[in-house]
Amino acid sequence: MPLDSTIAQLFAKMAAAGRPALSAGSPQDARDMTAATRAALGKGPDIYQVKDLKIPTRASSIAGRLFMPAAQVNGLIVYLHGGGWVIGTIDDFDAMARALATRSQCAVLLVDYRLAPEHPFPAGINDSEDAIVWAAAHLTELVGATVPLLVGGDSAGGNLAAVATHSLLGRVAIKGQLLIYPVTGHDFNTQSYQQHSAGMQLTKRDMEWFFENYAPASMHGDPKISPMAQQNIEGLPRTVVLTSEYDVLRDDGEMYAKKLISAGVSVVTRRMAGLPHGFVRLYNIVDAADQAMTTIAQDVKTLLQ
Repeated sequence: MPLDSTIAQLFAKMAAAGRPALSAGSPQDARDMTAATRAALGKGPDIYQVKDLKIPTRASSIAGRLFMPAAQVNGLIVYLHGGGWVIGTIDDFDAMARALATRSQCAVLLVDYRLAPEHPFPAGINDSEDAIVWAAAHLTELVGATVPLLVGGDSAGGNLAAVATHSLLGRVAIKGQLLIYPVTGHDFNTQSYQQHSAGMQLTKRDMEWFFENYAPASMHGDPKISPMAQQNIEGLPRTVVLTSEYDVLRDDGEMYAKKLISAGVSVVTRRMAGLPHGFVRLYNIVDAADQAMTTIAQDVKTLLQ
C-alpha cells in the first residue's frame, strides 16, 4: 500500500526545510537532531510509577528507567532503544516506553547502553547483556513479583535484543523476544535497501555510517553484530518480529524471522503496511503508528502465554 499520507506529508516538510540526513554530520549532530524531535512527537501517557535506576555492568554502571503501568504487572520488558548504536537516549524513548507499558500492562525497563563511536562494539552489547542478567536477578525488587522476563528493542536495539537473547540462552530465563524492525545483517544490497532508501528517514548511507561507527568492517560479519550469522539458534524463546513496509531494514527482519522458523522457533512476524522505519516514536501524531503500537502491545501479551 502507499506510504501513510500523514507520514508522506511529514517527510515532504522535512525535505523542504532542508533537514540533513542522520549521517550528514557528526554523531553528536545526529543525537542533537534526534533530541530536537521530542517536543513535536509529544509526551507519553501518565503512568503509575517511573523510576530512574543505576544498573551495574562489567564496565561500571549505566542508567536505566523503569516504567510501571500499575502496582501489579504481567511481565517485565527489558527494552533496548534504536539509533544505530550511535544515537538515542532514555529521554528520546520515554514516550514510547510509557505507551508500551500502559498498553501491554508490562513494566518496561529502558536501558541506557553506551553508544559508539565513543564506546564501539562490544560495549553496547556487553551493557545490554549485563542489564538483562541484572533485571532477571532483581525481578521481585523491581516489580514486586516474579513475572516473566521479555527482551525487546527496535532497529539497532532490536539487534542488541536478538544478540543478547541468543548469548544468554540457557543462562537467563527469557520468556520471549520482541524485535521491531531489527538490524540482523550487513548486506546493504537487499531488495528493501534498494527500494526504500531514497526519501526515507533512514537511508542506505545512514546504515552504512552506523556500521562504520559501531565496528570495523572486518567485524561486521561477527554473529554478535549480524544475528543472521548466528549458529545453534534452536531453543530460542518465542519471538515477535515486526517490520515496516517502507524500510531499508525490512528484509533484515523478515530473513531473520525465516531463519528462526526454520530452526523450530515459534515466531509471529508482521509487516506493518504503509509505515516507515521509526514508526514506534510516531504514535502520537500518526494514526497508523498508534494502531501499530496497540498491535505490538497485543503481541507482547502473546509472548507471555
